[in-house]
Amino acid sequence: GVFSGAAAEAPVDELVDRVRHQEPMLGADLAGEVSTDDAYVVEPEGGERFTVVALDLGIKTNTPRNFAARGVRCRVLPSSASFAEIAELKPDGVFLSNGPGDPATADHVVGVTRDVLGAGIPLFGICFGNQILGRALGRDTYKMVFGHRGINIPVIDHATGRVAITAQNHGFALEGEAGEQFDTPFGRAEISHTCANDGTVEGVRLIDGKAFSVQYHPEAAAGPRDAAYLFDQFVDLMADNT
Repeated sequence: GVFSGAAAEAPVDELVDRVRHQEPMLGADLAGEVSTDDAYVVEPEGGERFTVVALDLGIKTNTPRNFAARGVRCRVLPSSASFAEIAELKPDGVFLSNGPGDPATADHVVGVTRDVLGAGIPLFGICFGNQILGRALGRDTYKMVFGHRGINIPVIDHATGRVAITAQNHGFALEGEAGEQFDTPFGRAEISHTCANDGTVEGVRLIDGKAFSVQYHPEAAAGPRDAAYLFDQFVDLMADNT
Protein backbone atom coordinates (compact mmCIF):
# COMPACT_ATOMS: atom_id res chain seq x y z
CA GLY A 1 0.00 0.00 0.00
CA VAL A 2 0.92 3.65 -0.29
CA PHE A 3 1.75 4.02 3.39
CA SER A 4 3.40 0.66 4.07
CA GLY A 5 7.02 -0.11 4.82
CA ALA A 6 9.65 2.27 3.47
CA ALA A 7 6.99 4.45 1.85
CA ALA A 8 6.21 5.86 5.31
CA GLU A 9 9.65 7.51 5.25
CA ALA A 10 8.78 9.60 2.19
CA PRO A 11 7.86 13.30 2.55
CA VAL A 12 4.17 14.01 3.11
CA ASP A 13 3.74 15.94 -0.15
CA GLU A 14 5.18 12.98 -2.09
CA LEU A 15 2.76 10.58 -0.36
CA VAL A 16 -0.20 12.87 -1.12
CA ASP A 17 0.92 13.06 -4.74
CA ARG A 18 1.00 9.24 -4.97
CA VAL A 19 -2.52 9.00 -3.61
CA ARG A 20 -3.85 11.64 -6.00
CA HIS A 21 -2.35 9.86 -9.00
CA GLN A 22 -3.77 6.42 -8.24
CA GLU A 23 -6.17 5.03 -10.83
CA PRO A 24 -9.77 6.07 -10.04
CA MET A 25 -12.16 3.31 -8.96
CA LEU A 26 -15.11 4.83 -10.82
CA GLY A 27 -15.35 2.94 -14.12
CA ALA A 28 -12.69 0.41 -13.09
CA ASP A 29 -13.34 -3.11 -14.43
CA LEU A 30 -11.36 -5.25 -11.99
CA ALA A 31 -13.35 -8.42 -11.28
CA GLY A 32 -11.93 -10.17 -14.35
CA GLU A 33 -8.39 -9.37 -13.23
CA VAL A 34 -8.76 -11.09 -9.86
CA SER A 35 -11.01 -13.97 -10.95
CA THR A 36 -9.67 -17.51 -11.20
CA ASP A 37 -8.36 -18.54 -14.63
CA ASP A 38 -9.56 -22.12 -14.23
CA ALA A 39 -12.62 -23.71 -12.69
CA TYR A 40 -12.08 -25.66 -9.48
CA VAL A 41 -14.17 -27.58 -6.96
CA VAL A 42 -14.30 -27.45 -3.16
CA GLU A 43 -15.84 -30.66 -1.91
CA PRO A 44 -18.39 -30.76 0.93
CA GLU A 45 -17.59 -32.02 4.41
CA GLY A 46 -19.55 -35.13 5.25
CA GLY A 47 -22.39 -35.99 2.89
CA GLU A 48 -23.22 -33.88 -0.13
CA ARG A 49 -26.58 -32.11 0.01
CA PHE A 50 -26.34 -29.66 -2.89
CA THR A 51 -24.05 -28.26 -5.58
CA VAL A 52 -23.55 -24.51 -5.96
CA VAL A 53 -21.85 -22.75 -8.86
CA ALA A 54 -19.93 -19.76 -7.53
CA LEU A 55 -18.91 -17.02 -9.96
CA ASP A 56 -15.50 -15.79 -8.82
CA LEU A 57 -15.53 -11.99 -8.94
CA GLY A 58 -12.81 -11.89 -6.25
CA ILE A 59 -14.07 -14.68 -4.00
CA LYS A 60 -12.79 -15.22 -0.47
CA THR A 61 -11.40 -18.64 0.45
CA ASN A 62 -13.78 -18.74 3.40
CA THR A 63 -16.88 -18.74 1.18
CA PRO A 64 -16.47 -22.28 -0.23
CA ARG A 65 -15.54 -23.32 3.34
CA ASN A 66 -18.90 -22.01 4.55
CA PHE A 67 -20.66 -24.01 1.83
CA ALA A 68 -18.57 -27.14 2.48
CA ALA A 69 -19.42 -27.04 6.19
CA ARG A 70 -23.09 -27.21 5.20
CA GLY A 71 -22.70 -30.18 2.85
CA VAL A 72 -22.57 -28.08 -0.31
CA ARG A 73 -20.15 -28.81 -3.17
CA CYS A 74 -18.86 -25.49 -4.54
CA ARG A 75 -17.90 -25.35 -8.21
CA VAL A 76 -16.01 -22.08 -8.66
CA LEU A 77 -16.06 -20.64 -12.20
CA PRO A 78 -14.26 -17.63 -13.73
CA SER A 79 -16.24 -14.38 -13.99
CA SER A 80 -16.24 -14.87 -17.77
CA ALA A 81 -18.36 -18.06 -17.53
CA SER A 82 -21.51 -18.13 -19.64
CA PHE A 83 -24.97 -19.11 -18.48
CA ALA A 84 -24.72 -22.19 -20.71
CA GLU A 85 -21.59 -23.30 -18.80
CA ILE A 86 -23.42 -22.79 -15.50
CA ALA A 87 -26.58 -24.60 -16.65
CA GLU A 88 -24.51 -27.55 -17.91
CA LEU A 89 -23.41 -28.22 -14.32
CA LYS A 90 -27.08 -28.44 -13.20
CA PRO A 91 -26.47 -26.52 -9.96
CA ASP A 92 -28.97 -26.33 -7.13
CA GLY A 93 -27.98 -22.70 -6.69
CA VAL A 94 -25.73 -19.93 -8.00
CA PHE A 95 -23.54 -17.70 -5.85
CA LEU A 96 -22.20 -14.24 -6.82
CA SER A 97 -19.04 -13.43 -4.86
CA ASN A 98 -17.53 -10.27 -3.48
CA GLY A 99 -14.95 -8.48 -5.61
CA PRO A 100 -13.38 -5.15 -6.57
CA GLY A 101 -14.23 -2.44 -9.05
CA ASP A 102 -17.22 -0.55 -10.41
CA PRO A 103 -20.31 -2.78 -10.80
CA ALA A 104 -21.43 -0.60 -13.73
CA THR A 105 -18.64 -2.24 -15.78
CA ALA A 106 -19.84 -5.81 -15.09
CA ASP A 107 -22.36 -6.10 -17.92
CA HIS A 108 -21.46 -9.73 -18.73
CA VAL A 109 -22.05 -10.95 -15.17
CA VAL A 110 -25.25 -8.90 -14.90
CA GLY A 111 -26.52 -10.56 -18.09
CA VAL A 112 -25.64 -14.02 -16.78
CA THR A 113 -27.41 -13.18 -13.51
CA ARG A 114 -30.57 -12.26 -15.43
CA ASP A 115 -30.40 -15.63 -17.18
CA VAL A 116 -30.07 -17.38 -13.80
CA LEU A 117 -33.07 -15.45 -12.45
CA GLY A 118 -35.07 -16.19 -15.59
CA ALA A 119 -34.34 -19.91 -15.17
CA GLY A 120 -35.57 -19.81 -11.56
CA ILE A 121 -32.29 -21.08 -10.10
CA PRO A 122 -31.86 -19.99 -6.46
CA LEU A 123 -29.29 -17.19 -6.19
CA PHE A 124 -27.28 -15.66 -3.34
CA GLY A 125 -24.86 -12.74 -3.60
CA ILE A 126 -22.37 -11.04 -1.28
CA CYS A 127 -20.99 -7.47 -1.56
CA PHE A 128 -20.11 -7.01 -5.27
CA GLY A 129 -22.63 -9.82 -5.82
CA ASN A 130 -25.27 -7.65 -4.12
CA GLN A 131 -24.58 -4.85 -6.57
CA ILE A 132 -24.70 -7.30 -9.49
CA LEU A 133 -28.08 -8.72 -8.39
CA GLY A 134 -29.39 -5.19 -7.88
CA ARG A 135 -28.33 -4.16 -11.38
CA ALA A 136 -29.86 -7.37 -12.80
CA LEU A 137 -33.11 -6.31 -11.11
CA GLY A 138 -32.92 -2.90 -12.76
CA ARG A 139 -31.39 -0.77 -10.01
CA ASP A 140 -28.50 1.64 -10.54
CA THR A 141 -25.30 1.80 -8.50
CA TYR A 142 -23.23 4.80 -7.46
CA LYS A 143 -19.80 5.50 -6.00
CA MET A 144 -19.90 6.45 -2.33
CA VAL A 145 -17.79 9.33 -1.02
CA PHE A 146 -15.87 7.25 1.53
CA GLY A 147 -17.49 3.82 1.43
CA HIS A 148 -18.00 1.47 4.36
CA ARG A 149 -14.86 -0.01 5.94
CA GLY A 150 -14.61 -2.04 9.11
CA ILE A 151 -16.03 -4.82 11.27
CA ASN A 152 -18.66 -2.98 13.32
CA ILE A 153 -21.21 -1.61 10.85
CA PRO A 154 -24.87 -2.04 11.94
CA VAL A 155 -27.32 -3.37 9.36
CA ILE A 156 -31.10 -3.54 9.76
CA ASP A 157 -32.94 -6.58 8.35
CA HIS A 158 -36.33 -5.02 7.55
CA ALA A 159 -38.13 -8.38 7.56
CA THR A 160 -37.35 -8.93 11.24
CA GLY A 161 -36.20 -5.55 12.55
CA ARG A 162 -33.04 -7.22 13.83
CA VAL A 163 -29.73 -5.41 13.63
CA ALA A 164 -26.57 -7.36 12.73
CA ILE A 165 -23.08 -6.03 13.39
CA THR A 166 -21.27 -6.66 10.11
CA ALA A 167 -17.90 -6.56 8.38
CA GLN A 168 -17.81 -4.38 5.26
CA ASN A 169 -15.41 -3.09 2.65
CA HIS A 170 -17.15 -1.42 -0.28
CA GLY A 171 -17.02 1.87 -2.16
CA PHE A 172 -20.11 1.39 -4.35
CA ALA A 173 -23.74 0.92 -3.36
CA LEU A 174 -27.19 0.28 -4.82
CA GLU A 175 -29.75 3.04 -5.24
CA GLY A 176 -32.79 2.54 -3.01
CA GLU A 177 -34.62 3.25 0.23
CA ALA A 178 -35.40 1.11 3.26
CA GLY A 179 -38.30 -1.29 2.63
CA GLU A 180 -38.84 -0.03 -0.94
CA GLN A 181 -40.58 -2.48 -3.28
CA PHE A 182 -40.30 -2.44 -7.07
CA ASP A 183 -41.23 -4.46 -10.14
CA THR A 184 -38.68 -6.50 -12.10
CA PRO A 185 -38.94 -8.94 -15.05
CA PHE A 186 -38.55 -11.70 -12.44
CA GLY A 187 -41.31 -10.58 -10.07
CA ARG A 188 -41.53 -8.03 -7.28
CA ALA A 189 -38.35 -7.19 -5.39
CA GLU A 190 -37.53 -5.17 -2.32
CA ILE A 191 -34.71 -3.41 -0.54
CA SER A 192 -34.34 -5.88 2.34
CA HIS A 193 -31.48 -4.42 4.41
CA THR A 194 -30.12 -0.93 5.06
CA CYS A 195 -27.33 0.53 7.16
CA ALA A 196 -28.48 1.91 10.51
CA ASN A 197 -25.82 4.63 10.32
CA ASP A 198 -26.57 6.25 6.97
CA GLY A 199 -29.43 4.41 5.22
CA THR A 200 -27.20 2.86 2.53
CA VAL A 201 -28.75 -0.18 0.82
CA GLU A 202 -27.29 -3.34 2.37
CA GLY A 203 -29.45 -6.02 0.76
CA VAL A 204 -31.97 -6.74 -1.98
CA ARG A 205 -34.20 -9.73 -2.69
CA LEU A 206 -36.99 -11.09 -4.80
CA ILE A 207 -40.12 -11.22 -2.67
CA ASP A 208 -40.73 -14.84 -3.74
CA GLY A 209 -37.41 -15.63 -2.01
CA LYS A 210 -35.69 -17.12 -5.09
CA ALA A 211 -32.82 -14.61 -5.03
CA PHE A 212 -31.28 -12.50 -2.28
CA SER A 213 -28.04 -10.71 -1.55
CA VAL A 214 -26.31 -8.60 1.07
CA GLN A 215 -23.70 -5.87 0.83
CA TYR A 216 -21.73 -7.01 3.87
CA HIS A 217 -19.51 -10.05 4.52
CA PRO A 218 -21.14 -12.92 6.44
CA GLU A 219 -18.03 -15.00 5.64
CA ALA A 220 -15.54 -12.55 7.20
CA ALA A 221 -13.04 -14.93 8.79
CA ALA A 222 -11.92 -12.56 11.52
CA GLY A 223 -15.11 -10.53 11.65
CA PRO A 224 -18.43 -10.74 13.49
CA ARG A 225 -20.55 -13.84 12.96
CA ASP A 226 -23.98 -12.22 13.23
CA ALA A 227 -24.70 -12.86 9.55
CA ALA A 228 -23.56 -16.49 9.14
CA TYR A 229 -27.24 -17.51 9.09
CA LEU A 230 -27.43 -16.23 5.49
CA PHE A 231 -25.60 -19.36 4.30
CA ASP A 232 -28.22 -21.45 6.10
CA GLN A 233 -30.95 -19.35 4.46
CA PHE A 234 -29.49 -20.16 1.04
CA VAL A 235 -29.32 -23.89 1.86
CA ASP A 236 -32.97 -23.74 2.98
CA LEU A 237 -33.90 -22.01 -0.28
CA MET A 238 -32.22 -24.75 -2.32
CA ALA A 239 -33.98 -27.41 -0.21
CA ASP A 240 -37.35 -25.78 -0.87
CA ASN A 241 -36.60 -25.61 -4.58
CA THR A 242 -35.85 -29.32 -5.07
